[in-house]
Amino acid sequence: MIGLEVNGKPLLRAYSIASPNWDEVLEFYSIKVKNGPLTSKLQLLNEGDCIYMRPKPVGTLVHDALLPGKRLILFSTGTGVAPFASIIRDPETYDKFSEVWITHTCRTLSELDFTKNLLDKFQNETLLKELAGNKLKWILTTTREKSKNFGRITKFIDDGKFKALTGSDLCADKDRVMICGSLAMLQDHKCICESLGMIEGSNSKQGHFVIEKAFAD
Repeated sequence: MIGLEVNGKPLLRAYSIASPNWDEVLEFYSIKVKNGPLTSKLQLLNEGDCIYMRPKPVGTLVHDALLPGKRLILFSTGTGVAPFASIIRDPETYDKFSEVWITHTCRTLSELDFTKNLLDKFQNETLLKELAGNKLKWILTTTREKSKNFGRITKFIDDGKFKALTGSDLCADKDRVMICGSLAMLQDHKCICESLGMIEGSNSKQGHFVIEKAFAD
């Protein structure tokens, strides 16, 4: 939870940490909402300004909430890619899975820039290149501006394009799934996972998939 003092009171919102767990700097990824109660003020901060931050992070997008598996699929829309920016830079991710797929869906190509810049680092920075090896793969899609992969990932799963891009259909036997995005997106992907016999995991009981329920509106 991070925030600012507004009208004499702390105004806090839930944000995912985008930086890897080995980094000394905490990184957050947010859209700029012109009249947003918090983001309209966060975007005006300068270096040296102070913010509120609760010291204890919470959430379900952690490895321990998932059963052992072969392939990790990270489904995200919008700023929901933030926690996956951390996960794909975590050495444990590649110790536990032989294949890691990150998907990110936005309305326009420019909204994918954060993820594109991050993925470029995996191809150009020695440390990240060695960390992921050839295990990290990705699918970037748009829903309003035409692009190479146009449409929602849920449709890709239904019409077979997901299989064509990744090599196999989504299945409970080998795949483990993390989902982060809007409420509607979470529900859509949850329904798909459950229809395949997947069980939702939590911090207290491992499952085939987990969703992030605390996010910034």
